[in-house]
Amino acid sequence: MESLLPLCLFAFVSSITPGPNNIMLTSSGIRFGFVRCIPHMLGVVCGFGVMLALCALGIDSLIVAMPALHIVLKTIGSTYLIYLAWQLRSMAFSQSEGDSGRPMSFIGATLFQFANPKAWVMAVTGASAFLPPMQPAWFAIAVFCLVFSVINLPCIGIWAGTGAMLRRYLTQAKWQRLFCAIMIALTLYSALAIWS
Repeated sequence: MESLLPLCLFAFVSSITPGPNNIMLTSSGIRFGFVRCIPHMLGVVCGFGVMLALCALGIDSLIVAMPALHIVLKTIGSTYLIYLAWQLRSMAFSQSEGDSGRPMSFIGATLFQFANPKAWVMAVTGASAFLPPMQPAWFAIAVFCLVFSVINLPCIGIWAGTGAMLRRYLTQAKWQRLFCAIMIALTLYSALAIWS
């Protein structure tokens, strides 16, 4: 069981640090509140869990062997992040339940993981360096995915919860503009960091 400690530490550090999912969940928490972000969070965990399993089964070798596929994933991910930054430029924080927008759906968040470069880096690194040395192999993969998912959910929940807590402080236009500028900068940085 001591072999799970490095996996737990890696899962925590990679899940709690900023990235596309956490930036989107913070924005969504501000805009819609924590409860409406739950399908988005569950979609992240589900999609990422599938990605972890695929990487543990060896799909990461295919991605490394096919640079064109890697470029396609980077392009999709960075394009989506630029689109999000464009949407954030006019983000209005509504305190009412009748906010005209909608948070990302479970299916949308699940599918986004496959275009999320940080998720790929986490999954490939995790599968290659932290897969528990257990037998049979399917059990090791199941433990790997379960441990990562159990740690990932509260980490991304902190980002959505932080957004929900900030919601009450962002009622003034000047704070909304400042927050939007910060989130746009972080989102664009994430889009550019994909290519570094």
